[in-house]
Amino acid sequence: MSLTREKVLDTALRLADEQGLAGLSMRKVAAAAGVEAMSLYNHVENKGDLLDGLTARVFEEVPLPDPALPWDGRLRQLAEGLHASFTRHPVVVRALAAQDANPRSARALRVIDALLGALLDAGLDEQAAARAYRSLLGMLFGSVLTGTAATGTPAVRAEPVVAYFRRMATAEELPSLYRVLPALETGDCVQDFEYQLDLLIGGLRPV
Repeated sequence: MSLTREKVLDTALRLADEQGLAGLSMRKVAAAAGVEAMSLYNHVENKGDLLDGLTARVFEEVPLPDPALPWDGRLRQLAEGLHASFTRHPVVVRALAAQDANPRSARALRVIDALLGALLDAGLDEQAAARAYRSLLGMLFGSVLTGTAATGTPAVRAEPVVAYFRRMATAEELPSLYRVLPALETGDCVQDFEYQLDLLIGGLRPV
């Protein structure tokens, strides 16, 4: 099978998922694709282009909703699709959050355009749509990064924050934390994201 940009990007995404961005290099991508490193430059300009391309692949996994759906249905489908895709590839979320990569492809941009279209159809003006879009991305990034946090090695792993809460909280000194602690210990990042999404969509609906 001849080498294509799509094959290079898919190989890079698989490698990044397995080894993280620190393990991603043109040499390693070439080896995983079974070619010489110089062959990659016929399809990607440099490592920055590689990162942009694999980021675009993650956006491209998200199916576009039926444009006939109400704005809130389209927004929910897109948000849930992005959450699922980001959760499969959290390394891309880290690159996006650090502003090391951008989803540079026509198909990826159509996902973003559909998101903004749903927000505009909710009755928001351009400034409000931009703020809601950034808020949604912040929710997505936070949920995915929290839900897929690396565990680290036993020698350097920090004490989990909930374990610290459990050790320190008492009903007398920290009554609210003590009361809510059992719920914090049984949290679910996916359910939390759905809750946050409900709040965001509810806040956008006209009163």
